[in-house]
Amino acid sequence: MPALAHDELLRRAKDLTPPTRHHVDGREEPGGGATFTVVSPRDGQVLAEVADARQAEVDLAVAAARRAFDSGPWPRLAPADRGRILLRVADLLEAHRTELALTVSLEMGKPISDAYGIELRAAIGTFRWYGQLADKLTDESPHTAPDALALVTREPAGVVGAVVPWNFPLTLASWKVAPALAAGCTVVLKPSENAPLSALLLGRIATEAGLPPGVLNVVTGDGPVAGRALGLHPDVDVLAFTGSTAVGRHFLRYAADSNLKRVWLELGGKSPNIVLPDAPDLEKAAATAAWGIFFNQGEMCTAPSRLLVHSSVAERVTEAIVTRARELRVGDPLDPATEMGALVGEAHLERVLGHVGTGLDEGARLRAGGGRTLADSGGSFLRPTVFDRVEPGMRLAREEIFGPVLSVLAFDDLDEAVRLANATEYGLAAGLWTSDLSTAHRVSRALRAGTVWVNCYEEGDLTVPFGGVKQSGNGRDKSVHAMEKYTELKTTWIQL
Repeated sequence: MPALAHDELLRRAKDLTPPTRHHVDGREEPGGGATFTVVSPRDGQVLAEVADARQAEVDLAVAAARRAFDSGPWPRLAPADRGRILLRVADLLEAHRTELALTVSLEMGKPISDAYGIELRAAIGTFRWYGQLADKLTDESPHTAPDALALVTREPAGVVGAVVPWNFPLTLASWKVAPALAAGCTVVLKPSENAPLSALLLGRIATEAGLPPGVLNVVTGDGPVAGRALGLHPDVDVLAFTGSTAVGRHFLRYAADSNLKRVWLELGGKSPNIVLPDAPDLEKAAATAAWGIFFNQGEMCTAPSRLLVHSSVAERVTEAIVTRARELRVGDPLDPATEMGALVGEAHLERVLGHVGTGLDEGARLRAGGGRTLADSGGSFLRPTVFDRVEPGMRLAREEIFGPVLSVLAFDDLDEAVRLANATEYGLAAGLWTSDLSTAHRVSRALRAGTVWVNCYEEGDLTVPFGGVKQSGNGRDKSVHAMEKYTELKTTWIQL
């Protein structure tokens, strides 16, 4: 990120004036006057009073998206023209990168270096990638008898409702919005009530980039009201959601109770990270395991929260992670030197601490952390936490914690490792560390997960799909395959 000192970032943060009203039909919409309070987890201070959507505001946004799809220019533009506008969105995100990174850090507690270098890089790259892809897709013309012509075309699916969480507010919004727009759909985006400000900025930037009115609308509010209204709305054709498995079930019910809209879900995870004694570099494996669970304060659906390590090297690997946990610099998210920021809020911090208490009650051994820190700041900070002697039946090994809490389980042979890895209702991601090529292939195939990383973790780019199996959801974000969620196949048979 730019070489800005902590003091300069604090000054810029004070000068931020993010939008606080819904973004509907290309303009700010105050709605009915209800608001909710956004509090910064870095110090417990109020950031803004933001418009709170009820049914009427959701109806207004969906109606704007419906008009823009049914009679507006967006679905009828040449794909290359849509792509050029998405590229302008990427350029404007780059121009506002520092402002957006500060907003993300303030609203959800992410270190500014990660917000600028990872979150914004991903959001900008996503709009750029789909802007470049927009005119590269092709339809099909299957071989038929000489007296007929068959065409298989992909057409935009219609109005997309996108509901995204707070942990990567711009990245995950971009993963849904960019391919939907590239396909020719219109979108109503509902961000988390914990991190709505960056999404409202995205809406403003997209309109400035040239998106026609109604093509991207942003409504802010909570899930039980605004999210439910989107899920039940008969004029929403597709619903794309990232969040908890419990809420994902609600969206499936909403679809069943309304118009049977397609629902695409990217849900929770309890990802295993398997370290075999023949790992090519045990120090790297340990360092990556520590980075993976503490990055973004552990608030990641793919976090490698279950470390499955062979008993012959378990203590060596665990001790290296414990050492890193104790060294990690937890601090003000706006300090460029901070390595781990604040959890998203007090309620979430209390939930994570509840899991820590349960782990102790169940008999796991606490090796590092386990309590809050920097309490005088008013922020929601937790020490990086490591448990070992975790048994498969413990809640530490079964439930998604969504915080910087690592559970270490030892195993004695490869079959046991695979059984432990798959002994979860989730199936989002997994890691494997080995020097044996055959082992890498065999175990990767045996793991029930949407992504398997071998001798690395959290690697990849926009060319590869992302999503899960089992109760981690369905469908895929990223890559060409994401376009499948936002298009409908049509067959046209012409008798010659």
